[in-house]
Amino acid sequence: MTATEWITDAALILVVFRQLREGRLDRKTFLLPLGIVAFVAYSYLDTIPTGGNDLVLIAALMAVGAALGIAGGIYTRIRALDGNLLIKAGAVSAILWVVGMGARMGFQVWVEHGGADDVARFSLTHHITDQQAWVAAFVLMALTEVVTRVATIYVRSRTLKAQHPVAVLDRTA
Repeated sequence: MTATEWITDAALILVVFRQLREGRLDRKTFLLPLGIVAFVAYSYLDTIPTGGNDLVLIAALMAVGAALGIAGGIYTRIRALDGNLLIKAGAVSAILWVVGMGARMGFQVWVEHGGADDVARFSLTHHITDQQAWVAAFVLMALTEVVTRVATIYVRSRTLKAQHPVAVLDRTA
């Protein structure tokens, strides 16, 4: 893994740790993780292979990302206080986030340090045609996890804001 890959992976993991301490729900809550994952997608997602079972692999990992993201968003506490919305990632949310991001990092490290032959055999057996399918699958998994987590938090925050009309005056959220 390159230094840039380590930094972006670590940044994605640290995003949720920033939320372990309760803070105000604002634009940064949404834009920071989306910005990081957009950079990763731009940097690594050249093509989306469609041969063999490439799309099955991609869809399966995207489904895992969606499940982790939605669950992480559900297990993030959002509450109204003095006209503001506050957010705090709970232990379950943090664990799900680290599992998702850490699994991708672990897979990449494993492939680079002896697992490449096993992945090649698996790919042949399951008709995965290209190494780029694995890259696309993991990048889209991360993108899906981030987008679904942020979307879940957004929907929940709008619901809570509707229940607490004073918070509507706060234009920074």
